[in-house]
Amino acid sequence: MIKTLPLLLLSCVALAGCQVHRGEDRPARGLEAVNVPVVSRADYVFDAAAPGGVLAATEAARLDGWLRGLELGYGDSIGVDGVDAVAARADVARVAGRYGLLLSDSVPITAGVIPPGSVRVVVTRTRASVPGCPNWSQPSTPNYSNETMSNFGCGVNSNLAAMVANPADLVSGRESSSTDASLGNKAIEAYRSRSPKVNQVEAASAKGN
Repeated sequence: MIKTLPLLLLSCVALAGCQVHRGEDRPARGLEAVNVPVVSRADYVFDAAAPGGVLAATEAARLDGWLRGLELGYGDSIGVDGVDAVAARADVARVAGRYGLLLSDSVPITAGVIPPGSVRVVVTRTRASVPGCPNWSQPSTPNYSNETMSNFGCGVNSNLAAMVANPADLVSGRESSSTDASLGNKAIEAYRSRSPKVNQVEAASAKGN
């Protein structure tokens, strides 16, 4: 018993030393990703002269140049605000249509007063990113508490943030416009019904033989 006592004391000291690496500042254990996409939103405004709700050709050209400078694309939302917004929607929609976008029915609240005889075109843009990735702030080993790595989720969620067409869908998703299941099966039916195509290289090789 006297000989085994020092071994027991050494074991207790070793275990006590392990308790120092509990990782209080490390993410908790679980399957949930530590690094998740963050969606940011920015509103850009353009006041165009439209007396009586009519957008002159020069103002339409200015608006088109402004939208081109913003590199307008899918995922951006365009709205028209002002006293003559209803009358000017058709002219603004004609310019926005060049970029394949339709006008939104809702317009976010913006700062400043819209000048009389003008309408305010508001472009709302959302972007998704995963801040801090890659995140190697904590070493992968030692990990005595079996906690989630600090970089967990960076790869998958960074790809998701880069590939999603409309980042706003990550926040609220999108409701289906139809409950007809056959609409969702059209792509599958088209794929299954098409005739198989032979690779051109294989076809040329077969013809040569």
